[in-house]
Amino acid sequence: MTVDKELEKLSHSTPPAATPEARARALAAAMQAFDTAGNNAPAPQGNAKGWRQSSIINWIWSPAMNKKFLAGSALATLLVIPAAGYLAIELTRNGLPIVDQTEIAGNLSKNEASKQPAATAGQSVAVAPQIPAGNDSLAEQSVAVAQAPQDKEAPALAKPDASQTSEFDANAALTNRPEGSATALGAAKRSAPAAPGIAPQQQLAEPMAAIAPSPAPPAEGRVQIQLDPNRERFANAAANPIKSVATDPVSTFSADVDSASYAFVRRSLTGGAMPDPQSVRVEEMINYFPYDWPGPENAAQPFKATVTVMPTPWNHDTELMHVAIKGYDIAPATTPHANLVFLIDVSGSMDEPDKLPLLKSAFRLLVNRLKADDTVSIVTYAGNAGTVLSPTRVAEKSKILSAIDKLEPGGSTGGAEGIEAAYDLAKQAFVKDGVNRVMLATDGDFNVGPSSDEDLKRIIEERRRDGIFLTVLGFGRGNLNDSLMQTLAQNGNGSAAYIDTLAEAQKTLVEEAGSTLFPIASDVKFQVEFNPERIAEYRLIGYETRALKREDFNNDRVDAGDIGSGHSVTAIYEITPKGSPAVMNDDLRYGAANNAPAENADTARQGELAFVKMRYKRPGEDKSALVTTPVNDRNAVAAVDAAPQDVRFSVAVAAFGQKLSRIAAVDSYSYQAIADIAAASRGTDTFGYRSDFLSLVRLADGLSQR
Repeated sequence: MTVDKELEKLSHSTPPAATPEARARALAAAMQAFDTAGNNAPAPQGNAKGWRQSSIINWIWSPAMNKKFLAGSALATLLVIPAAGYLAIELTRNGLPIVDQTEIAGNLSKNEASKQPAATAGQSVAVAPQIPAGNDSLAEQSVAVAQAPQDKEAPALAKPDASQTSEFDANAALTNRPEGSATALGAAKRSAPAAPGIAPQQQLAEPMAAIAPSPAPPAEGRVQIQLDPNRERFANAAANPIKSVATDPVSTFSADVDSASYAFVRRSLTGGAMPDPQSVRVEEMINYFPYDWPGPENAAQPFKATVTVMPTPWNHDTELMHVAIKGYDIAPATTPHANLVFLIDVSGSMDEPDKLPLLKSAFRLLVNRLKADDTVSIVTYAGNAGTVLSPTRVAEKSKILSAIDKLEPGGSTGGAEGIEAAYDLAKQAFVKDGVNRVMLATDGDFNVGPSSDEDLKRIIEERRRDGIFLTVLGFGRGNLNDSLMQTLAQNGNGSAAYIDTLAEAQKTLVEEAGSTLFPIASDVKFQVEFNPERIAEYRLIGYETRALKREDFNNDRVDAGDIGSGHSVTAIYEITPKGSPAVMNDDLRYGAANNAPAENADTARQGELAFVKMRYKRPGEDKSALVTTPVNDRNAVAAVDAAPQDVRFSVAVAAFGQKLSRIAAVDSYSYQAIADIAAASRGTDTFGYRSDFLSLVRLADGLSQR
């Protein structure tokens, strides 16, 4: 009993602090044991005086970390921050990769490194290489863990996925140290749980504060983890080539009403960076702006085409053929009833100010635009889909707005299940002869469930046949899957827009709600045939992702773009007249007979430059109608300044888009020249869109000079 009491008393007593002499003896014994074990080969790195390269670090660090009165005090801060800085310099000088040193001093200033919480998946990691034999520096056996922004979707430290860059040496195996093993930063932590959606082989075994010694790897063998926050994906489409009219006289493409590219370009430029050339779709930039093209007088003929031929500002030896289509504008009182399903991404990646909060504000604007008899439903997805609001009439606006306000982010992104649930609700509240549409709002990433473009395309195509269309709204940066957004919108008889500001939400969902939500024609296709007697070559500016085969034009089973109420579509060709020095292709040796005009061809046809055809289907109809417009010298103007104001402005936008896309044709054409044309044709500019464009041109000019 007495022995037990004595033991209990001892268990509550504080052990005496080790003297400096005792510490020195222990360290010397440890080093001797290490050398005796056979690890005494000459160090590959060192200095002439024979000092250990980490000795100064240990000399400063050990007393600071082992005297408790320094922990949390101002004196600790004064000692720890300079020491941490010196440690970072030493690690870098010794060849250790430090990917992110953010807040490293704050991490190292804690009393005991072993008391730090395990690193999360969002933390950047700098890992020391395997220790070559004979390199007995304790500092060089450490792993530096630098605090970085946390990934809200994955609470575990994991090897980056395929979208992130990484180098992993199979020989540099990372193993657990026994508890109590000494390192410069403290004891190793236990394994963290696996991150959702990441295969076990992608998980690192430890949040890692140590590496066990092992045979020396090659000099380049080291673990490098580089986290790439930018995982945006764009469709990779080559620019349209110059085509010879002698061999390929017909150009066919689908109509486009999207505007996502312009907003994304604006976001990049105002953020101080030139946009990714693949993110620039010139046709979307041109069609972003409202134009005052002449429209049809009644709904019996829903479209009217206006063609202008003018000199090319960037090439005096070619001309531009500008084709403008205006749709019939449905009066507000006659707009059909709308059945809308808001499919909202509430995954963890949406927890940023320009994502879910902006999304909620945007949908509030749209709800206030709808009529009392319209219907709104809300489906959210984050791992699993859920119905937040069953079909509700807009007359109960407060109920709809309250459901929007309560949305909170969290979880992974299971988009496919959400799409299925949204279409089911749209079918449940289907409005005959009305607008039935799913409005998908997301940062563009679908990483759970059927997430390939083809799988989701198939789902959208199947539901499109039920008369339910799709609108895709993209938000935020760093995770945007623009390629998938385009695929879904094009196959869902809908449009894609990128919302970077509340003003853009106002433009897309309020000011242009008629053209966005209320289609007047579907499967709209264009086909232009050039006269080989007048035109030698042509190049379609933009529409690379919307090209169709020649035979697709008359095939009503081939899907194409939709055009909404009052919407305009603009297409521009750069054409090379016969005999121009700009002709790139030689004449065909055996093609003269094929190029000769038919003997019975009338004079009017011989004088034409081109023939424009347009096919479209009225809502609910399966058979298309045809509209044609011949192009001749009466459509031509002699100078750029003689062209209509809106034509000149759209040409300036086309030049800007091509320059951002790095199209060779405009290499020598300056940003200042583009700005001059745009400024001279700005016009009334009620909403300031054209002034905003001029600002972007100036920004691009400045950024390109870096």
